[in-house]
Parts: sequence; structure tokens; C-alpha cells
Amino acid sequence: MSKLLFRCGRHLSSLSLDHSASAIRGRLYIFTPNFRVFSTDSNGETKPDTTNGGNGSAYDDGKYPTGDFVYRPRTAWEEFLVTTRLFFALPWRRFQSGSVLKLVLRGEITDQLRNFSRAISLPQICGNFEKAAYDPRVAGIYLHIDNLSCGWGKLDEIRRHILDFKKSGKFIIGYVPTCGVKEYYIGSACEELYAPPSAYVGLYGFLVQASFLSGVFEKIGVEPQVERVGKYKSVGDQLTHKSMSDENHEMLASLLDNIYRNWLDKISLAKGIQKEDIENFINEGAHQVERMKKEGLITDIKYDDEVMDLLRTRLGIPHTKLLPTVGYRKYCNVRRSTLGLTSSKDLIAIIRASGSISRTQGRFNAPSSRIIAEQFIQKIRRVKVSKKYKAVIIRIDSPGGDALASDLMWREIKLLAAAKPVIASMSDVAASGGYYMAMAADAIVAEKLTLTGSIGVVTGKFNLGKLYEYIGFNKEIISRGKYAEIFAAEHRPFRADEAELFSKRAHDMYKQFRDKAASSRSMTVDKMEQAAQGRVWVGQDAASLGLVDAIGGLSRAIAIAKQKANIPLERQVTVVELSQPPSPLEMLSGMGDTFVEAEEAVKDLIHEMGSSDAIQARMDGILVEKFEGASHTNSVLTLLKDYLRSL
Repeated sequence: MSKLLFRCGRHLSSLSLDHSASAIRGRLYIFTPNFRVFSTDSNGETKPDTTNGGNGSAYDDGKYPTGDFVYRPRTAWEEFLVTTRLFFALPWRRFQSGSVLKLVLRGEITDQLRNFSRAISLPQICGNFEKAAYDPRVAGIYLHIDNLSCGWGKLDEIRRHILDFKKSGKFIIGYVPTCGVKEYYIGSACEELYAPPSAYVGLYGFLVQASFLSGVFEKIGVEPQVERVGKYKSVGDQLTHKSMSDENHEMLASLLDNIYRNWLDKISLAKGIQKEDIENFINEGAHQVERMKKEGLITDIKYDDEVMDLLRTRLGIPHTKLLPTVGYRKYCNVRRSTLGLTSSKDLIAIIRASGSISRTQGRFNAPSSRIIAEQFIQKIRRVKVSKKYKAVIIRIDSPGGDALASDLMWREIKLLAAAKPVIASMSDVAASGGYYMAMAADAIVAEKLTLTGSIGVVTGKFNLGKLYEYIGFNKEIISRGKYAEIFAAEHRPFRADEAELFSKRAHDMYKQFRDKAASSRSMTVDKMEQAAQGRVWVGQDAASLGLVDAIGGLSRAIAIAKQKANIPLERQVTVVELSQPPSPLEMLSGMGDTFVEAEEAVKDLIHEMGSSDAIQARMDGILVEKFEGASHTNSVLTLLKDYLRSL
């Protein structure tokens, strides 16, 4: 059975590849969006440029509401109702009034709702910030930031919620024991920022790295036969070349420049320091925390207990008593309805799509580890026939995957959009198959540094003939039909006629992808071709090219959904999550199935390594990280692992 894949693999950010089973959970956002266009937004953040230097085209950022958070003080009656609800709250949702909400941001951050994982849930993080702004029991937030593993889209979403929380007038204090570029990007938004004397300071800059396997394959007798459609596709280069192509270098340099410039702009604006001075600090290789204090990058140098003492003094608590705190996990249990942050009249559904795309559940995929098209389509169809949802948001954090699955989901989203407004909201990445899904929506919202586009394909197989000869392995095939062996004969290279058919399949799939993108975005094929060719764009540039409609986070997507559903922008809405973590029973069941079928699956995997007919759009082995955060794992093993994941 042949399989086509759209995929944009390891690239420019640490990606979460988790997908949750379907369920319902309510959430509410309060927004007072407007249609004005300024040089800065309500948080004082620089607005994205409306032109793309290379393209010269522009987009109208004022066409859609901004979704900016507006803090609305409560009336006396509303305060009474909230106090009454808190009095009758269940014990596990209670905590002492005047407490400090202590949040620890560390490690992986996923875009899904999760309860049974060490990964932190972005929806829960943002929800805690929103609830704390209105919770009379929360005096402020103490935010620990340490070794973050996520992309810049999620970082911007978190940073935006920090700035929104500050509008409540409550304090938010940051603490960075490990201070790299991502950790400091979040910490710089806090009212005050502290670091211990022994803090690891790593503001050394950003990098791109690409690894190539051609030399390895030559030594072991493996010949990758690759057909690439789109001059910016990198996966073919990594398998067949020994160095980076000019086109790939151009694309990656552009992405890196966008990330670097954005970082400098945000830090300069937050700290009131000239960008030139920040660059000098980076280029001097400063690693002492004392230098950070001297340059005004942090408030002071203090240990955690000393910061806690400062908080006690701030709240008027004797130093002999413990500082009352509430943790992340417990605060996740606090319901929005308890705080009066619900509206039962207007409901907007959110369907989250995170991870690589598959048509069905695979043997090695634990529950929630991918976007399973069959499950996703079921959710879409249920929402379509439901009359209670006024609009739908498809929240995408995916590098792509199976092309057939992507197309089937695109069709269902298109049908849903004919029945009610559908808005696509992009997280860290929505490229290749991820973009395929998004382009069916009425409007697409991306973060400034979301990685998107990647409209292109790569197809290939491994010729293992020399390797088989080295190890004494022989394979013979009896077939009927001229092209019966095109994907089964990994022991020999393509014949000329097979290579021609192989190439034609890839070009036909590329044209289908490109033409559907052009139609969905109301563009000519020629104009879409300029944005396609497998090139990955940051959200800001994608908007200038017409691939994206607006720059912002989930809040802006909700505001646009309200606008298209004819809901007054100032009216509260309830946002209902249609994704929920798998239960422990489901997780154990999935693990059991994996163990039982492991032997058979490994056999299939070995076969697929030599006879894959997958068409992909990938950027394997490419990372943009903080300098000291470069991967210490073996690059060859990482690339092989990524390839096997795509099969």
C-alpha cells in the first residue's frame, strides 16, 4: 500500500508531537478587541511589519480585531458572587487568601491539555494566568523559568499572557537559575527578574545547524534515490549531499534573522536598552550573572529563599511564617466558572491538532502522540451538526505527515467552514500537512515566528543493493505488471521507466498541493508558486505573502471568530475545548498493544526502510536554539530516528 507524506520535520524549534483524545472541557477568554493599527500593541510590544522586504506586498493588519486583553474591574455584586462561590468550592480547589501562585516553566511545553505527563500544557499555563488576574485569593505570581523546550510561537503566547496579567495590577516576579535566550525572553516580560549567584548565563546568540548523511550511506552501501519538488526542500539534500545547498542556506538564514531580530526588539523594548548594547553583550560572551545586573538585564542577584523573603515583606508576612503559595497543578483545578469567567450563551469550540499527521493509529504511537485523521474528522463532523457552537477554532501545532490524511481533513474542515465560521490558529509550526489543514479555514492566524508554508514535496527510497552484497543477503522477486516492483525492489536502483513514474507522482502531488493552496487563499497559481517551492516562512513573512491573514495568538483567533459569527466583540464567550488527555487506562491499553505487536511492527519497519514510497516535505536535523543549548545527541542517530518516525 503506497503512502504519501507532507512533513516538515525537526527544525528551528523544539516541537511537541502530542495529540489528545476527544472530550469536552469549558474555557473562557475575556477580550475587548479593536480595529486600530498602531506601531505598538496594548502591551507596548512592537507590531509586526506589514511588508515583506523580499516580496514587496502588504497585508491589512487592521482588517481583523486584535483580540487584545482588557482587564475589567469587577462590580461589588460580581465580587459578592465570586466570594460566595469560593466559599462553597470543593476542598481541593481551596487555598489561603493572599497566596502567591508559583508557576514553574521547565522542559517540554505542549499545545495539548495534559494531566498524566511531565510536559507542561500551554492551555493550562495560559488559563492559570487568566484566572489569577481575577482571583481575589491570588496576590501575585512567582514564576520560575528553567531550561525551556518549545518553539517561539508558544513563547510568544506565554509572554503575551504575562503582559496581560500585569494589567490586573498584581505583581509577577521572575526567577531564572538557567538563563538562555528562551528563558530570558520570557523573564524579560516580568515586573522584576532575579537570578542566583551561580546561575548559568548563556545569552550567546542563535545558530542553525544541518547534518548530512551522504558520506555515511556511501560507507555502508546505501544509495538514497530522491525526487525533490521545490528547490527549498532540505530532506533530499541531507540524504544525498554532503553540504548545504544555496537555497537551503538562504531559507535558513532568513528564518534565523527573523528570530534574532525579534528577540532583540522585544528585549530592547522591555528593558529600555539599545539593541546595539544588547548585541555587544551577546558578542562579548558574557557569562557572569553580575554582568547581567550591571547591564540592567536583571533586577538583582538573589537565591530563591531571598526572593521568597522579598515576597513576604511585600505582602506584610513575618519572616517567621511560611509564604502562602499555590502550585501549578492545584491551580489548574480551579474552575473558571467559580471566578465568574463563563458565559453559557455563546460557545466557540476549539479542536487541537498537535503532532505529525497519520491516517490511522500506528503500532508505536501512544494515545495522543499524533494527529489521527479518523479521530479528528469525527470531532469535525460532531461540531458541524451541533447547533450550540457559533464558531470553531482549529489550533494547529504540526509539521505535517500523511498527505492523504491531510487532504481528508482539509475536505472536512472545508465542509465545516461552509456551515459555520472556522478560524485556524497556528502555534509553533503549521507547515506542509499542517498548513494543508489550515488553508481550509475562513481565516488563518499565526504568531510572528510560527513556522508555516513548506508547500512542496520530496519522495524517495533507499537502494540497499550494495549493503545486501556486503552482508551476504539476497532477495528475489516474482512480479506481474510493469511497475509492480517500483517500491518493493529495494535491492536494486530504479529502472529508467520506474524513475520517470516516480518523478511524475511527486510532481503531480506538488501541483495538487500548490493549486489547492492557491484556490483556498484566492490567489493565482503563479502567485502561489512564488510562495511555495517548499519554502518555510515565519508567520510575519507568510502574512505578507498572503499565506496568513493575521498575526497573533489564540486570543486574536477567538476575536476573529466572534466577528465572523456576528458576536459583539465586547461580549464574553465560553471557549469549549474538544480535546482532553487520555485516561490512565487508555495509556496502559496503548502500551499493552505496543508490547504485544512489537515483533511484527519491527519486521514491518525494517521492510519499510528499504521500500518507502513516501512523499515528504521535511527539514530534518536543523535546529535554531540558544548557543549553549545545541543538541549533544549524535546527529546521525537523530536523523535516522526522524526518518523512521516519518515512515
